[in-house]
Amino acid sequence: PTWVHFGAGNIFRAFPAALLQQLLDSGDADTGVIVAEGFDFDIIDKAYKPYDNLSLLVVLKADGSIEKKVIASVTESVKASPDFADDWKRLCDIFANPSLQMISFTITEKGYGVAPADLERGLNPVLIMGKVTVLLYERFKAGGYPLTVQSMDNCSHNGDKVKSAVLKYAEKWAAEGLVPAKFVEWLKDETKITFPWSMIDKITPRPDAAVQKMLAE
Repeated sequence: PTWVHFGAGNIFRAFPAALLQQLLDSGDADTGVIVAEGFDFDIIDKAYKPYDNLSLLVVLKADGSIEKKVIASVTESVKASPDFADDWKRLCDIFANPSLQMISFTITEKGYGVAPADLERGLNPVLIMGKVTVLLYERFKAGGYPLTVQSMDNCSHNGDKVKSAVLKYAEKWAAEGLVPAKFVEWLKDETKITFPWSMIDKITPRPDAAVQKMLAE
């Protein structure tokens, strides 16, 4: 595995997954993306697993015509929560693998929030940023391999938001002796972990009833 994306909603399927499909089709990429959902777990059971992780991308053009394309770049879909033991173990194994190059996010700006109560849960957080920090700790323990941590949400300085959230958890845990101080140093070392700024300035609106009917037909 080389890429894990958090946030399994439509924006991911319509843009990052579709762009990766183009790269696979052109031969410029040879591995797919693993999608992880940390909030709406039903989407994995209802929109991914029953369809072998395939999606149908439909673009409605200005002249009223539609363009349809099967997106097959998602190789696995998992629930990002220890409540689902097999999925969580799979994520831990992926993060420990040196082949992993990037993790990315489309989880909305709220997804980067850190609640004081979650910081008090030690290494058992429930919010997605806390769970990602746990997974990063797995990578640190496995060898401290480099990684790009890439937000794609449309919010100002989004890379800094991810970094700030992750460090809040890591520094709290280090202060409590739950993780070594070197873990925090690793997260701050830009030769190891980077938090670039980026965004997808696009939307995937819910289709009008007339469009839904047209697609159904």
